Amino acid sequence: MLIECASPRPSAAGLTELLQDSIDWPALLHLADHHGVLSLLVERLPKLQIAALPEIRETLREWQLRHTVFTLSLTAEMFRLLEHFAGLGIETLVTKGPALSLRCYGAPGMRQYGDLDLIVRDRDMERATEAMIALGYAPKVPLVAIQAAKFPGEYAFHKPATDLLVEFHTERTFRYHPRRMPIETVFARSSSVTIDTREVPALAIEDELVLICIHGAKHFWERLMWMADVAALVSGKQAINWERAWAAAREVGAARIVRLGLRLAMEVAGADLPEQVAAQVRADSSAARLAAQITSRLAASDTPRMGIRARAAFRVTMRGSFWDGFAYLMRLSLSPTEEDWAAGAETERSWLLDALGRPLRLARKHGRNSET
Repeated sequence: MLIECASPRPSAAGLTELLQDSIDWPALLHLADHHGVLSLLVERLPKLQIAALPEIRETLREWQLRHTVFTLSLTAEMFRLLEHFAGLGIETLVTKGPALSLRCYGAPGMRQYGDLDLIVRDRDMERATEAMIALGYAPKVPLVAIQAAKFPGEYAFHKPATDLLVEFHTERTFRYHPRRMPIETVFARSSSVTIDTREVPALAIEDELVLICIHGAKHFWERLMWMADVAALVSGKQAINWERAWAAAREVGAARIVRLGLRLAMEVAGADLPEQVAAQVRADSSAARLAAQITSRLAASDTPRMGIRARAAFRVTMRGSFWDGFAYLMRLSLSPTEEDWAAGAETERSWLLDALGRPLRLARKHGRNSET
């Protein structure tokens, strides 16, 4: 049911047939929420109100209302922040969240997301942090750490007493890009999306495709929503320039990562790609093996978390050649984030000590309650 709903062109006949079976609705809704496709399930089941139990219908109505209120509040906050940063002369791009939802599904509230993702240049991050503090946000990364040139996984800000969470990304925080994002080039070829009659600065669609494929690979494609997003983006009304897309992928060393994302979009979500693009995707046998591993885990309800050896092998393989993959793995293993900093002593301990402590923390985190 969820795979059918995740397709960019779900079959009404197929959904109707599935609805004839006995459905464990609480289990279905739990799984849909886990995979981030609950909003797609609600939207794409036209017979839901007939098939579902009354209490399930009420649960869905309440969830949809909360989701709508949240996405409206986050979108309004996005407009406010973009206007504020434009006034400060800080160029900002929106990625994922409402912008991707619009591009993929035609409305800013069709995806499940819990925060707003913004891209700024690294040189602007100190001023951006000061601006967010002035707007009432509490930073997860203290200003002194930024001034000491510490680089987190992302710069997260939460507004107290609200559900508003904003994450800033720079060319340095996109550490899962095999090569550093060419930030000036990305800003130069940026695009926009129109939300509620307002032009919102966004990544070029080709850069967005590369980014969401890298994001899915970062998390080992454990959620169906990431495959659905790729499938919807490549099947949407805005045509992708595939020559530019492959160039953008090669620019950051992510060609195989994109081929893997596209293969999953084809095999799981049923996306249709131009034959030349599909042939390139099918020709990558390593991506095919990775996709088989991912789909096997996706189908198993009791699969344990990936262990540290499996995670390392995945990182190496998805990069391309062995040596490129090994270098990528070493960089990720030795690039400390805020989780590796000594709490309260961000400016006192050296980068080297943070870097050396990171592999030990990762081994403790991923070596327990997971595959060996």
